[in-house]
Amino acid sequence: MSVASVISVLDDDPSVRAAINNLLESRGYIVHTFASAEEFLSSTDSNDTSCVIADVQMPLMTGIDLLTRMRAQGSDTPFIFITAFPDESVRVRALNAGAICFLSKPFAASDLMQCLNRALAAGHETIQ
Repeated sequence: MSVASVISVLDDDPSVRAAINNLLESRGYIVHTFASAEEFLSSTDSNDTSCVIADVQMPLMTGIDLLTRMRAQGSDTPFIFITAFPDESVRVRALNAGAICFLSKPFAASDLMQCLNRALAAGHETIQ
């Protein structure tokens, strides 16, 4: 019997967190939601996550800043970014920092699931 992957969802918008949580739980994932990068970092759940799905623009610490910090601490946890404000330079920065995927809100559930499947697969191939 396989153990379900733990997915951490970080977004300052409660409705986005709830929607992603519901989608992922319906697919059998264990989901932990956080309103900020700081909340995630202070949680013991941050050590057990299989993938982080994070909003790019959050108060205090951006999603890209969180990824950079985690990489500096030696974490290779896959990251998927979502944003309501798509910008090519931000997308490039996110992918260069090590993000697996960069999705613009609103996005199709199938697009998120495709990114998540790739993030959890061996090799962590970067996609756009």
